[in-house]
Amino acid sequence: MKEEKVIQIVNDFLIDEFELEPEQIKKDTLLRDELELESLDLVDIIVLIEREFGFKVEPTEIVEVNTVGELYTFIVERVNKP
Repeated sequence: MKEEKVIQIVNDFLIDEFELEPEQIKKDTLLRDELELESLDLVDIIVLIEREFGFKVEPTEIVEVNTVGELYTFIVERVNKP
């Protein structure tokens, strides 16, 4: 899956589920500090990843993700893993 498609799916989800404005979502935006996402919000993100991209995510893996760009990279690397 191409990175552009991953970005589109993730951005649409962040905008719809967390009522964010598109201009708030940049690759260097901090998930917790700038977007104010909390632990329960990260669970929602895990559910999205598993549903949309078809792979299992351990909560400990998502804790390592700090920015929107890192989230894109995490998904792209896992989706395209042989």
